Amino acid sequence: MTNNPPFRLGRRTVLAATAAVAAASLGCALTRPLLAAQPGAGFDPALLDGAIKRAAELDQIHALVIGRNGAVVSAEAFRGPAVNRAVNVKSVSKTIAASLAGIAIDRGVLRGVDVPLAEAAPGLVPAGVDPRVRRITIADLLTMQAGLEPTSGPGYGRWINSRNWVVDALRRPFVTEPGARMLYSTGSYHLLGAALSSASGRSLLSLARDWLGEPLGIDVPSWTRDPQGFYLGGNNMALSPLDLFRFGELWRQGGQWNGQQVISAAWVEASWVPRTRSPFSGDDYGYGWFLATAKGHRIAYARGYGGQMLYLVPSLGLTVVVTSDPGRPARSDGHVGLLNALLTDAIIPAAEMA
Repeated sequence: MTNNPPFRLGRRTVLAATAAVAAASLGCALTRPLLAAQPGAGFDPALLDGAIKRAAELDQIHALVIGRNGAVVSAEAFRGPAVNRAVNVKSVSKTIAASLAGIAIDRGVLRGVDVPLAEAAPGLVPAGVDPRVRRITIADLLTMQAGLEPTSGPGYGRWINSRNWVVDALRRPFVTEPGARMLYSTGSYHLLGAALSSASGRSLLSLARDWLGEPLGIDVPSWTRDPQGFYLGGNNMALSPLDLFRFGELWRQGGQWNGQQVISAAWVEASWVPRTRSPFSGDDYGYGWFLATAKGHRIAYARGYGGQMLYLVPSLGLTVVVTSDPGRPARSDGHVGLLNALLTDAIIPAAEMA
């Protein structure tokens, strides 16, 4: 099992799947937080129908959910499980874990993002590690800037076959200094999840069900645990496409759901401020969200292996969920490129022309 690196919506390259998307239309990455959507409703019917037909022709796609200003306007499973069935969202789990970290800070379970891991969860740090491990902060984990050799990509299998995932991640050699640059690594998010569990005295599953599942009215099934019982912090969570849409809407609405402030507006704003940059795509990264622009609109997105996608376009009130075959690769010049083009060439224009 491996994790693909995050994709790129634009800056150095055009979406490779379609020559129709010009580089100039993609603009530069976000330089300020994404928050309130502009008022507006609906889609151009013909363009929306064309977008859905285009999606149906992609042989890896399973389901597509499109909504605007909180209303689902299309929810269809072209193949695979129904839109109300939980599916593996792969590394979209990182965005969910980052949300739980924000709630933990809101509730005082964690003192803040600048707290070192060794202080937030001292029992996690083994003896004899590189002294720089004690400088790794919660913010470094959220932005995957721990500096340690990544556990994703070629290192993923060796990591999950180790006897102790936390210890293995922390004993890896340093590639760079903590906080210096992003190294895409599921291990960073597993450490974050373990820290949340240690600081709260509860499992990550319990926190996810209590802090997100209950207020959103969604089911959060159990998922992968490491040999010590910590739930995997950055991969293999499962949500239905419709439940993932609710999660996206929570964020699009500034952390509110049905009048309840589930995540503080301050955490939403902080999460959508660029803090580092993906070494693979060049897109910016905040706390659990990749940040880019397309067609002049700022976008926050989450990505999971195989083409599990959550796109938010706040300026259009747009939330789009895509689930795909979780067993097939989805590179930026392949299936994910086609999904990006679907958003920028078809769904966004359908909203703009309404």
